[in-house]
Amino acid sequence: MHNSVVLFTSDLRVHDHPPLRAAVTGADAVVPLFVLDRTIAGLGAAGPNREAFLADCLADLDRRLRDRGGRLVVRAGDPVEQVRSVVEAADADEVHMAAGVSRYAHARERRLREALERDGTRLYVHDAVVTAVAPGTVTPASRDHFAVFTPYFRRWSAQGVRAVLAAPRTVRVPDHIRSRPCPARDDMDGLSPGLAEGGESVGRALWKAWLRDGIDRYTETHDDLAADDTSKLSPHLHFGTLSSAELVHAARRRASKGAEDFVRQLCWRDFHHQVLAARQDAATVDYRTRGDRWRSEEAARDDIRAWQEGRTGYPIVDAAMRQLRHEGWMHNRGRLLTASFLAKTLYVDWRVGARHFRHLLVDGDLANNQLNWQWVAGTGTDSRPNRVLNPVTQGKRYDPDGTYVRRWVPELGELRGAAVHEPWKLPEQERERYDYPEPLVELADGLSRFKEARGIA
Repeated sequence: MHNSVVLFTSDLRVHDHPPLRAAVTGADAVVPLFVLDRTIAGLGAAGPNREAFLADCLADLDRRLRDRGGRLVVRAGDPVEQVRSVVEAADADEVHMAAGVSRYAHARERRLREALERDGTRLYVHDAVVTAVAPGTVTPASRDHFAVFTPYFRRWSAQGVRAVLAAPRTVRVPDHIRSRPCPARDDMDGLSPGLAEGGESVGRALWKAWLRDGIDRYTETHDDLAADDTSKLSPHLHFGTLSSAELVHAARRRASKGAEDFVRQLCWRDFHHQVLAARQDAATVDYRTRGDRWRSEEAARDDIRAWQEGRTGYPIVDAAMRQLRHEGWMHNRGRLLTASFLAKTLYVDWRVGARHFRHLLVDGDLANNQLNWQWVAGTGTDSRPNRVLNPVTQGKRYDPDGTYVRRWVPELGELRGAAVHEPWKLPEQERERYDYPEPLVELADGLSRFKEARGIA
């Protein structure tokens, strides 16, 4: 008998899944396993929105496996202990899983390999499951990773993306392997009311609709805050209900400018993963220090709270922060604006913002969240580390008639056009009609404080 275990982590799908395909090939039986690892919560990676989305993904994965004659085995506890327990129960001789990039993922893989080798079981770790191109595949001549995106993109674009694998037709799971029930969204509290549904079925339907109706106009609409016309696929990429490799292949077949720009965004995702894989401390430590002496959380407490609640007095910032709280998701342009406002205009440590985003974002991917925050804060890979985004200018450019602001800041709903971006300029008597705060800080003052802190003349 030849039995296998496939350990699912952030790859919750059956289509284009190299570990699953390898596990079922030539095996008499396979145990598809997911371990609810409570250590993840302690690392700040298990906010309520992601827990609910994860529950959807696991339930859908179980259904898709049952359609193929199998089922998902769910365990809780230490992943190494649970994998060993399942291997013993199934009399398995090999385990398959996807490679990760975080410090915790590397430690989990190392612990698992050592434990399985002691037991005489082989561990196979598969690359290019979570990303389109595996970290470390594309490197410059003298370093272990690219620190600048553009040359990485050129090399990444020339690198072949692995072929897409079909979902297995049959998955045979031993009947006696015990499993706990999949967690359920209905049992969870503290969720964003507009949180999207998770699962491979939903992700593939979204992808199909995006490929048909949205991708070709991506270049023209991806920064339009009011249109909200981005793919909304980032949560599915984070949980691996969609395959980056499959998306790249399909988008390239479109051969449109929008599709090319969409592929570029998928490359940004791979770029951040290869940075984190090489510099695992970049999740918490400045990738490139600027000698910042950030305001302490205690000193900036009121400003941080106002930013979190969407009460900064800058409508475009507040609209984006309220979208985050309501949906567990935020438009990419909004992420740039709100991060720049916190880190540079309020001069608050980027880690404070990154922590808040990871608590609420359903797509709170460690590599992309932390390194995008560092990019905006100027401590990451941005070649212009001292740029500061002006929320008024940005609001007028990307929400020119104020539709996005009025959608999320209804107390300003009576203001028409671009005036909604500068309510403090209203005549005093009219200004008093709106239950909306004055700006936390004058933009010029925030800019001066930032320049002084960075030693910029």
